[in-house]
Amino acid sequence: MERRQRGVSAGLLLLLYQISQVGLQNIPSVTLGVLGLNIFLFLNPLRPLTEVCLSVNEAVHRRNWQRLLLSPFHHADDWHLYYNMISMLWKGIMLERKLKSIWFAYIITVFSVLIGVVYMVLEVLLVIILDDPSYGMNCCVGFSGVLFALKVLNNHYNPGRVSSVFGLPISSKYACWVELVAIHLISPG
Repeated sequence: MERRQRGVSAGLLLLLYQISQVGLQNIPSVTLGVLGLNIFLFLNPLRPLTEVCLSVNEAVHRRNWQRLLLSPFHHADDWHLYYNMISMLWKGIMLERKLKSIWFAYIITVFSVLIGVVYMVLEVLLVIILDDPSYGMNCCVGFSGVLFALKVLNNHYNPGRVSSVFGLPISSKYACWVELVAIHLISPG
């Protein structure tokens, strides 16, 4: 699991363009900080992806718990970063304005760790139920789990809305699931 490209690339340039179109002054502080941290760690990863990705084998069996903190903020490639950060930009703008910055920062922090814990619990259950130890070695990076949790939270605070997914109007309570499938199809793994 090595990053395919390093440095400035099409996905990163498109992300920076989208941020400039929104305007830095229109992005709340915590959202801007999360975007900045993810972009910084994409350009300057703390370690190779194989050393920050989260898996049951690495985190639980080898007791490498720092992966719980590192994996959400590292991305496999520039398009992975782009899709996650565009989603963060819009969800962050809506939720941070509604919840205020301190509460939103707390939620991002809690979700960043809890999503990793949930991921590992699900992987352990797959190992047990399917009797397949390979699930304990699956390794993940990225902010997608946090974004999914933010989408559910956003739907809670804004019920009855309609979202557009690939131009199709979809009830917001189902849009997070459609978005999850769409992201998986566009950027599998």
